[in-house]
Amino acid sequence: MGTEKRIYLDYAASAPRRPEALEAERAYEASDYAGANPNSLHSRGRAAARALDGARATLARCLGGTWRPSDVTFTSGGTESNNLAVIGLAEGARGRSSRRRRVVLSAIEHDSVLDLVGPLRERGFEVELARPGRDGVVRPETLEGLLDERCALVSVMAANNETGVLQPTGALARAAHACGALFHTDAVQAFGHVPLDVADADAVSVAAHKLGGPVGVGALFVRGRAPLRPLSFGGGQELGRRAGTQDVRGALAFAAVAKACCGELAPTRALVVGRARGLVGRLCAPGTGIEESVPADADVDRLPGIVSLLVPALDSETLVLALDQAGFEVSAASACSSGSLDASHVLLAMGIGRDEALGSLRVSFDERVAEDDLSAFADALITIVAERAPRGRARR
Repeated sequence: MGTEKRIYLDYAASAPRRPEALEAERAYEASDYAGANPNSLHSRGRAAARALDGARATLARCLGGTWRPSDVTFTSGGTESNNLAVIGLAEGARGRSSRRRRVVLSAIEHDSVLDLVGPLRERGFEVELARPGRDGVVRPETLEGLLDERCALVSVMAANNETGVLQPTGALARAAHACGALFHTDAVQAFGHVPLDVADADAVSVAAHKLGGPVGVGALFVRGRAPLRPLSFGGGQELGRRAGTQDVRGALAFAAVAKACCGELAPTRALVVGRARGLVGRLCAPGTGIEESVPADADVDRLPGIVSLLVPALDSETLVLALDQAGFEVSAASACSSGSLDASHVLLAMGIGRDEALGSLRVSFDERVAEDDLSAFADALITIVAERAPRGRARR
C-alpha cells in the first residue's frame, strides 16, 4: 500500500508550477489584449506585441551578459530550441563557408541534441562526439582535439540533465571560436538555477517548465550576427527565425518565473545545495549499497538540486516502481528516455559499466521540497535496497 502523501522528486523532468506563473497568466487573461495576435497592427495587437517584447527583455536580463531582447526567439520548449539551434546554425555556418561541414556534440547531450546526429549526416555533415571524463566534464582540451577549420558548430550543454554536472561553457565556446566554429549550449536544465557562463556563446536554449513555468514554452537566444537558418516557414515571426503566432500568455509566465528564480539565485542555491549534501551523505553511507554516479572526490560543480545515484544490486525499474508504491516519485535517468530498457548513454559515456548504469536513479528537487520529505525518502530507499538487493552477489 502506498502512503497517502506523495512526494514529488522529479523536478528535473518538470517542476511544479510556481505562483508567479499562475499570476502572470491570470493577469494576461484579464488584460484587454488577451487572445490578440501580437503581429496584428491594430491597438490590441500592438499591446500584445509590447507585452511579448517585455517578456523578451526580462529573459535577456535574466541570462545576463550582453544578451539583448532582440536575441530572444520564443519556441515551444527545449527540444525545439535545440533542434533549431543545432541544425539552423550548422546550416548557416555552411552557407557562409562551404568547407564548414563538421559538427561536434558532446556524448552526454540530451536526446533532443543527440538524436540530430542522423538528420545532420543526411544533410551532408560529419558529426563527432566529445566524450567526458569519469567526472562527467567535457574538457576544452578534449574538444580541441576534435576541432579544425572545417568545423561549423560545437554544442555542449551547460549542465547535464542526469548528473547535474556543470560544463565549462565559457572555455568551450572560446575553443570553438578559435577555429572559427559557432558555439551553442543547451541551458534548459541550468537556467534559473545557477549563474551561467554564456557571454561567449552564439546561442543558448532555455525552457519554462524546468523552473516552474508552463510546459510547452521555451526560448532560443541567438546572437544577431549568428547565421541561423530557420526550420519553419510561413509567417516571418520572431525576426524570421521561427514562424508561427507566438504564445504571449506562455511567454509572460516564463518571464515571471525566470525573474523570480534569478532574483533569488544565490540564497536558493545555497539552501538546496545544503539539502542535497545532507541527502547524499545519508544515502551513500557505508553499507547502504548506494553510491553517487559522479565520484565523491570529483572536483566538479553541479546543479544544486540533482542527485544522481547508482544501486548496482538492483535495476532502475524495480527501484522507481518500489519508490512510487512507497509514495516517492523519481526517475531512472532522463524522463525523456525513461521508456528505454537500456542503460543511460550519459553514464556509459562517463565510463560507468552497463550493469552499474542499469541501476541508476535521478532525484531532483528545488527549495520547495522540505528536509523532512528528503529524510523520509532516504529512509524509504535505504529500506528498499536492504530488502530487495540480492545478498552476496551483484545484480547481473
